[in-house]
Amino acid sequence: MLDADGYRLNIGIVIANGKGDVLWAKRVRQGGWQFPQGGMQEGETQQQAMYRELEEETGLKPEQVEVWGMTRDWLRYRLPKKMVRPTQGQVCIGQKQKWYLLRLVSDDSEIQLDGSDAPEFDRWQWVSYWYPLNQIIDFKRDVYQRMLKELSSIHAQKVTQYVRSLATK
Repeated sequence: MLDADGYRLNIGIVIANGKGDVLWAKRVRQGGWQFPQGGMQEGETQQQAMYRELEEETGLKPEQVEVWGMTRDWLRYRLPKKMVRPTQGQVCIGQKQKWYLLRLVSDDSEIQLDGSDAPEFDRWQWVSYWYPLNQIIDFKRDVYQRMLKELSSIHAQKVTQYVRSLATK
């Protein structure tokens, strides 16, 4: 689904564990790593698209995560010219993304990258919150920086609350 300017509407997902590390995934048959993300479908709300993409790409269901926050505005990046392509009769020039910050409330073993017909990732790992910023492909870096910065205060607050809750148990 493209907007009037040629940007594909997309949902990005950052999954944190209780310690605050985030899930970083390697794309199938590629060397690139990224956060889970995917395009919205016609008629879907942002939250519906997020939960669909979450399950398709990680095997996780809504009850296995807690929503910690999301970006206020859409964040955009343009594709390099060699990657611009027609989509449904329109030209897709980039992505327009809303990002969700989630906490995994189930066990790590519940993450299943091969649950869909066409898995997007073949490996994942927990990394520190800011680690992806220097690892992501150049044309996505500004969006990652803006998204991580915007969600960082929520992330820090929620991780602190979670750690304190464990200490009082």
